[in-house]
Amino acid sequence: MKTLKTMIAVAILFMTVGAVAQNDKHKELMADADKAKATLLAKDAGLKTYFDNASGYVIFPNVGKGGLIIGGASGNGIVYDNGAAVGMANLKKLNVGLQAGGQAVIEVIFFETDAALQRFKDGKFEFSAEASAVIAEEGASKNANYNDGVMVYAMPKAGLMADASVGGQKFGYKPFAQ
Repeated sequence: MKTLKTMIAVAILFMTVGAVAQNDKHKELMADADKAKATLLAKDAGLKTYFDNASGYVIFPNVGKGGLIIGGASGNGIVYDNGAAVGMANLKKLNVGLQAGGQAVIEVIFFETDAALQRFKDGKFEFSAEASAVIAEEGASKNANYNDGVMVYAMPKAGLMADASVGGQKFGYKPFAQ
């Protein structure tokens, strides 16, 4: 009986430590997302309209991309519904083609409608092979348009890579615990 109580106590301890570690990861990612948003707005103030008017958006503060003929990318982000953080997202990309180098980028996906955001949350969202991102530069938001309720902005942070596509990305979504 004493062994069972000890095992239960240890299990509760591990679950508590795991929950605290997960909460710290959420807080760190939230801080990174806030910093990425501020960086994007400093680069192109016109993005404020999209942040304010989109049904939702996902900020991936640090997407790592790399490749030499075969390439890939991955990153974690925060999902916002009408400006409120509601969950975490991840992206994965694998592609083959003419590409070389490595790069870190900030990527934001804006959802024009509630339906487009819901597709993302439901896991029914991925980019087609020909999708591309608007590269964030001063004034770039003035000529940007939604395509099928979605618009992507990307801003290189470091590195150099001869590939600006976002095609073939797949996403996961996990809501925050209520």
